[in-house]
Amino acid sequence: MRLPVAACCLLAVAAYAVDAVHPLRGYTPDDSATEIGWEQKFRQLPDPDHIRENMRRLSARPHHVGSPYDKDNAEWLLAQLKSWGLDAQIETFSALFPTPKSRKLELLGPTPFTAKLQEPPISVDPTSGQTSEQLPTYNAYSRDGDVTAPLVYVNYGRPEDYEVLDRMGISVKGAIVIARYGASWRGIKPKVAAEHGAVGCIIYSDPRDDGFYRGDPYPQGPMRPADGAQRGSVMDMPVYPGDPQTPGVGAVEGVKLIPIDQVQTITKIPVLPISWADATPFLKALGGETVPEAWRGSLPFTYHVGPSTAKAHLAVSFNWDRKPLYDVVAKIKGKKYPDQWVIRGNHHDAWVNGAGDPLSGASPELEEARALGELLKQGWEPDRTIIYCFWDGEEPALLGSTEWAETHADELKQHAVAYFNSDGNGRGYFRAEGSHSLENFVNEVAKDIQDPETKMTVWKRVRLVDINRATNQARGEIRSRSDLRIPALGSGSDYTVFIDHLGVASVNLGYGGEDEGGGQYHSAYDDFYWYTHFSDTDFSYGRALAQTAGTMVMRMADADVLPFQFGDLADTVHLYDTQLKTLLTEKRDDAKERDQEISDGVYQALYDPRKQMVPPPVEPVPPYLNFAPLDQASDDLTEAAKAFDQAFAAANGNAPLELNLDLIRSERVLTDDRGLPSRPWFEHLLYAPGFYTGYGVKTVPGVREAIEQKKWTEADEQITRVSAALEREADLLKDATKLLPAKKSE
Repeated sequence: MRLPVAACCLLAVAAYAVDAVHPLRGYTPDDSATEIGWEQKFRQLPDPDHIRENMRRLSARPHHVGSPYDKDNAEWLLAQLKSWGLDAQIETFSALFPTPKSRKLELLGPTPFTAKLQEPPISVDPTSGQTSEQLPTYNAYSRDGDVTAPLVYVNYGRPEDYEVLDRMGISVKGAIVIARYGASWRGIKPKVAAEHGAVGCIIYSDPRDDGFYRGDPYPQGPMRPADGAQRGSVMDMPVYPGDPQTPGVGAVEGVKLIPIDQVQTITKIPVLPISWADATPFLKALGGETVPEAWRGSLPFTYHVGPSTAKAHLAVSFNWDRKPLYDVVAKIKGKKYPDQWVIRGNHHDAWVNGAGDPLSGASPELEEARALGELLKQGWEPDRTIIYCFWDGEEPALLGSTEWAETHADELKQHAVAYFNSDGNGRGYFRAEGSHSLENFVNEVAKDIQDPETKMTVWKRVRLVDINRATNQARGEIRSRSDLRIPALGSGSDYTVFIDHLGVASVNLGYGGEDEGGGQYHSAYDDFYWYTHFSDTDFSYGRALAQTAGTMVMRMADADVLPFQFGDLADTVHLYDTQLKTLLTEKRDDAKERDQEISDGVYQALYDPRKQMVPPPVEPVPPYLNFAPLDQASDDLTEAAKAFDQAFAAANGNAPLELNLDLIRSERVLTDDRGLPSRPWFEHLLYAPGFYTGYGVKTVPGVREAIEQKKWTEADEQITRVSAALEREADLLKDATKLLPAKKSE
């Protein structure tokens, strides 16, 4: 229901009155009142019908990298942005993007079977039948291969699953592994399989994870049907994302290319994704022991580990072509600080039609840009330059954003203030992850956005949800802490190059949790019909995303002093410090317990010749690590952050221009151009995707992964590096505090 105009005016007056007393962080009282007025005007402008039409148009045909409609969409986006008065252009790059030449998967032996490897059209879904334009089901950056071998079931194919197999006496050496999707990023599954000697990898979608176990399959419901399969990249992106042939530099014309046979990030073994209908005969062919209970899916037969008596034949080959990327980039020049850039992005490419991924996020972003264009006509001008980006090639390997940022790396290091990202969006609760210097900023914006269904603020709604779901101890912290915690960023979307490689403070945001989804993911059924029947069907949360992200962009761009806050960062660093010590203690306790069990003969007592259980090897108990430098740096950061935040609040938005330059650098000093061990592209010392998680974040990754991998000398070295970065941050904040006007005596 829309409020009468008079009521809207009264609300606006009330807001001005309140915020005159409590101005926005980083704003003088007068500028705060002006900003609130413009933000309120902005939030009235996004229209769900416009967002719906954006999605309908952009998802009308398959638009993967290199396809005709991918280019057509980019040109349409460019025309829209220009029509609203934005200075827009397409920046073109190229990247290695393999597509299938041939695919074959068959079960040999007495009951032969050949996998269909096809997603059939569904009569009620008008775009599911565009088969001539669809990419077939495959995993990009799998190597070519033709292998015949027995099968072994490896659950989700994580390192810990192989530990279970080892204890069961099962080896995958010389075998083809069959793993189910879920629990880890798909690219980890062939990576770990190859490390254990497997010669091939099949990844299937089990109905327990995204099929009939969770809800009605499509088209009766939103979940994956029997023949639905998940496309996706298996490139080893925890080493580096972007064009595999140009790591660290933009893939522009004339750039030197690494030969394909020397690229590190292509899989070592062939990989193919399949549906559960295709997977069923292969799973039934497995012999050996029954799998552990946690490994069981929802198909109507007993799951066995293997190996199989019948062999599988897996053969894939690819066209190893370079394809064009079309990044659409629009700028609104800042009037006061044109050399300080606030960047907003979402990708526009998809595996097929991509209504959910990515257009449920790109369509609201386009509506944000339209709304900002309307504000420009009304006289608003941002103080800082705003850059709106629609990336190409995110799905294969974060290609468009990475190549753009690597090309403009020197400029971005000098000028980029913050990056705000979205990807898929649904119906439900507000979610955000990002740099903890922006945690307070994210909380404050969320308090100004109304939830479409409950009409409370999205901040209050997610807080209540978090309280309801939390343990007693966590519930107390949520109630007492002024800001809700936001998780750290790992990888899996276009923020990666900004935060992990360049040290640009970043946030990833969206809505979800109330719509049952996932079954359409990366399939031919992720399209307009699916989305408008099973997700944010009225696009009200698309509107909420546009309101939220657009408000963040405006508030950051217009602030007199950048509204970074460091108390939350320091608090989070202390939390990480504690977690690392706990992790080491757990490793020591586990080692002691294991060695005692071996000494007591526990494993011999459990030995069953049929299961061939073997005890784990005896290993030394992990040493103590010297956390003193990290403890000291955490304390120094806490003290510096407290002094800065107090001085910042007292300044009421009054500060010299140099302060903004220091604040822009505040994320940069947490990086180290030597990068992380074994993967120098990742330079941030607090946040990175895990080497064996892919998407999932590892905080303080150099230290944490050294402990997990029992590299004790490396762990001590990384503690020293991280401590130095935190001391750099503390020193920067001390210098920044000196720039703020001294607090007047009472």
